[in-house]
Amino acid sequence: MFVTVKERTSQIGLKKAIGAKSSIILTEFLLESAFLCIIGGIIGLILVFALTKIVTLVFSFPMFLSIGIILLALFICIVAGIIAGIVPASQAARLNPVVAIRS
Repeated sequence: MFVTVKERTSQIGLKKAIGAKSSIILTEFLLESAFLCIIGGIIGLILVFALTKIVTLVFSFPMFLSIGIILLALFICIVAGIIAGIVPASQAARLNPVVAIRS
C-alpha cells in the first residue's frame, strides 16, 4: 500500500485540489487494501479446498471446511487488510495538494 500511495501521489493531489475530503481518500485506500486481502483470502481458500479434496481422495481420510471457518478466514482477511492499510491511507489523506501534484 505504501507503493500504491507513492505511485498515485499526483492523482491524490489532484483529487484534493478539486475538493475531495481527506476522509474520502482515507476510505478509498482502506477499501482497496481490504479488497486486495479478500481476493488473496479467496484464492487461499480455493487452494485449501482443493487440498482437502486431494487428501480425502488419496488417503481416504475425510476432511472438510466448515462455513464457520470460511467466514472466519474472510473476516481475518478483511481485518488484516484494514490494519495493513491504515498507515499508508492516513499518509495519503494528509498530503498537501500542491506538493502532491508537483511530485
